[in-house]
Amino acid sequence: MIIKTAEYLMSNIDYKKCPDNDIYEFAFIGRSNVGKSSLINMLTGNKSLAKISSKPGKTQKINHFIINKSWYLVDLPGYGFAKISKTMREVFSKMTVDYILHRRNLACLFVLIDSRIPPQKIDIEYMEWLGNSNVPFAIVFTKIDKPGTNALRSNIEVYKNELLKTWETLPEVFLSSAEEGTGKDEILNYIESIINSGNK
Repeated sequence: MIIKTAEYLMSNIDYKKCPDNDIYEFAFIGRSNVGKSSLINMLTGNKSLAKISSKPGKTQKINHFIINKSWYLVDLPGYGFAKISKTMREVFSKMTVDYILHRRNLACLFVLIDSRIPPQKIDIEYMEWLGNSNVPFAIVFTKIDKPGTNALRSNIEVYKNELLKTWETLPEVFLSSAEEGTGKDEILNYIESIINSGNK
């Protein structure tokens, strides 16, 4: 897939106010500071589309972008260790949970994982919840340019083995580096294959 246009559409805190749900939607989520905005900008070829911040918790709304005037890309608030109040964490949680469970045209949720660190309980439990809730998702390991080749291979193998303790088969897994552009074609081709399959 080639992205020709990527435009910001709107931001909301209530999934009911999101744009019309008559076209495919692909959302991105992960723990705070996992590199979500950088990945979105890399995929769309627009370095300023999603706001990047060194401070975790920058994304605080459900942000919709219209891609090629034919499908939505959604930037969701991160989960985990954002430096925000407990009350705001609860608001973020309800916002994203409601969106994920009730957005009928959500074709796939991409869960971003930092490739440099060992499996985190919060990520494992989050993906188990998605599976139990029948939410279609894929895993994207980010920042693969940071660890060495051997460390990267080892980290991902450990993660897969941890998931296989409770999963019979793993969801789609992608490796990405926003700095090097790695994974762009694979992720976009996967999105295109879902759109072409006619399933959502």
